[in-house]
Amino acid sequence: MKRFAIVLSAAILGLSLAVASAHDYKLGSLEIEHPFARATPPNAPVSGGYMTIQNNGETADRLISGAADFADRVEIHEMKMEGDVMKMRQLADGLEIPAGGEVDLKPGGYHIMFIGIDSQFKDGETRSATLTFEKAGSIDIDFKVQDMRAMQGHMKKDDDEAMDHEKTGHGKMEHGEMEHGEMDHGKMKQDD
Repeated sequence: MKRFAIVLSAAILGLSLAVASAHDYKLGSLEIEHPFARATPPNAPVSGGYMTIQNNGETADRLISGAADFADRVEIHEMKMEGDVMKMRQLADGLEIPAGGEVDLKPGGYHIMFIGIDSQFKDGETRSATLTFEKAGSIDIDFKVQDMRAMQGHMKKDDDEAMDHEKTGHGKMEHGEMEHGEMDHGKMKQDD
């Protein structure tokens, strides 16, 4: 009986590890962990994509672009506080992934911006996009769509402050040099 319990425990652990790593990707020396996208309300023109990118190599690489059939544009963005104003800007030169390091793409920080999405992102869906790195090349990624409550469970403990709308100056957010193209701001809802 004891042997059966040990074998069963090992099988469950193995299955758990397979499920946990099933949503991770490898491209050369880069590992992309748990890519997910923000669920959206109906008619929202944008959504964000998040993940952790590890560089196990000896040279830095750079996330330089993205593409998706469901969006007019895929851009790499950064949000950060400047004084008491949260500002968002496109990273025209891409995002460096340092050698031997990792970069978290998360709400309130670096993220992928899906602009001009063709339909609502619903919790539980999967959206496929292509990410391109300067050295490693391109890889197709499945972003699991999650609502904000589920996303908070995947963020590191010190990221909780990034999700606190009281601290983000949300009503004072500036978009800097972002090009919005044909985006209709009248359809966007702002939290107060």
